[in-house]
Amino acid sequence: MPEIKKINHVAIVVQDIDEALGFWRDQLGLELDHIEEVPSQASKVAFMPVGGSEVELVQPTDPQSGLGKYLEKRGEGLHHLCIEVDDIDAMLDLLKEKGVRLINETPLDLPGRRMAFIHPKAGNGVLIELYQIVA
Repeated sequence: MPEIKKINHVAIVVQDIDEALGFWRDQLGLELDHIEEVPSQASKVAFMPVGGSEVELVQPTDPQSGLGKYLEKRGEGLHHLCIEVDDIDAMLDLLKEKGVRLINETPLDLPGRRMAFIHPKAGNGVLIELYQIVA
């Protein structure tokens, strides 16, 4: 049985990371760990650790991407909640068996991690990312 380990991060979609850091880093006081480009997701992400989790500011790099369209339609704000699991394949299989609506039937492989999204209609309107850290 796959195990949920923790909330890995909360992602906030923003128009401009540098502008958003004016609040999250400069006013609220979170420490910026780093910013990275994520071409596979057409985004730029700022990582700010909070306890054992992170707040991530996510800026679309392509207005025609899913993230870009989301920002255009809904504006800035909470984009998704990321739950870290120990076995993403087993978790996806379990969710499929239970009839949970998924965006990704199989995980996407990125450096150091595997991820998949659960459709927001399954999660009471919340987009949920499943995340597995890999070596």
